[in-house]
Amino acid sequence: MKIIIVGTAYPYRGGLAAFNERLAQEFVREGHNVEVYTFTLQYPGFLFPGKTQYSTEPDHSGLTIFRKINSCNPFNWIKVGKEIKKKCPDLVIFCYWMSFMAPCMGTIAKQIDKKETKVFSLVHNMIPHEKSIIDKLLPGYFVRQMDGFVALSKSVVDDIATIDKRNKPKAFSPHPIYDHYGRIEDKAVAKQKLQLDKDVHYVLFFGFIREYKGLDLLINAFADERLKALNVKLLIAGEFYGNEESYQNQIDRLGIRDQLVLRTDYIPDSEVGNYFNACDIVAQPYKTATQSGVTQIAFHFEKPMLVTNVGGLPEIVPNGKIGYVVEPDAQQIADALFDYFANDRETTFSQNVITEKSKYAWNNLTNVILKTSACE
Repeated sequence: MKIIIVGTAYPYRGGLAAFNERLAQEFVREGHNVEVYTFTLQYPGFLFPGKTQYSTEPDHSGLTIFRKINSCNPFNWIKVGKEIKKKCPDLVIFCYWMSFMAPCMGTIAKQIDKKETKVFSLVHNMIPHEKSIIDKLLPGYFVRQMDGFVALSKSVVDDIATIDKRNKPKAFSPHPIYDHYGRIEDKAVAKQKLQLDKDVHYVLFFGFIREYKGLDLLINAFADERLKALNVKLLIAGEFYGNEESYQNQIDRLGIRDQLVLRTDYIPDSEVGNYFNACDIVAQPYKTATQSGVTQIAFHFEKPMLVTNVGGLPEIVPNGKIGYVVEPDAQQIADALFDYFANDRETTFSQNVITEKSKYAWNNLTNVILKTSACE
């Protein structure tokens, strides 16, 4: 089949770009002809809270990636849509993640001949974590242009259903494992690479730091006297996408700066593996969520996880088997972390992760996409 994927990809950085590239690679591995259409302008500056949108590393994807889409130019959307139409693909997959992209992606899709091509969406978030007025106004336009949807959590399938009035095909397929960040390596070696204390246990918080991810809850948990008595530190690895000062003030107010290690620049792909290999458990204290790529990196590196009971996270982390599912509450987070280290749960949980991770192969997702879009 000829498949075109529309979404963020190299030279853009981050988990969504990594996801789209890995999905394209899986389709290529399965024998399909795949092209990726990405952006010349992804976000206007005022919508991007980070330091840069671009990767600083070379492109190792091996994919055919066209930079064609200007997210702010309606004339460009029509042009790109007509270009894709002329290629007569069997399937176009729009990798959708935020309402701002609805007019752009919807207009591109509108140009494509639905008699010749299936137009499908893989939806990361239908309704964003941090809502605004455009989330009520724009997604419906995008949804109307699609023939069907696959979402990475059941809660997102439900969100799509509230907008889709035509009962189009919808399916759930869990986020596959991010297996492109390197090999599993000895914990001591990874700590040495990161210049971390070899005798300390580390709880890893990884990824862009946004308010909904609940880092403040995790910081509060580390003020618990039981955790202070253990040889445990919180390793925060990721760029601030919000008010850094509020977190710094919180740390100083609690007097726990010596219990934290802050690596708050963007973590390039080549260094991601070191952080996961070095830690004992990965914590995601999110206040809201759909699914998360962080859990799937943790699966790859066979690390136990602590997640909160929000969105699709409990679907992925069986409580008491490979980690903990707690409410977004600092006390419950502290209780779980204390149990983990005081009762030496790492070996048992890690062995269970190895068994559980087999559920999240990439070909499971491609099979669901092809079946739901009736392209198999």
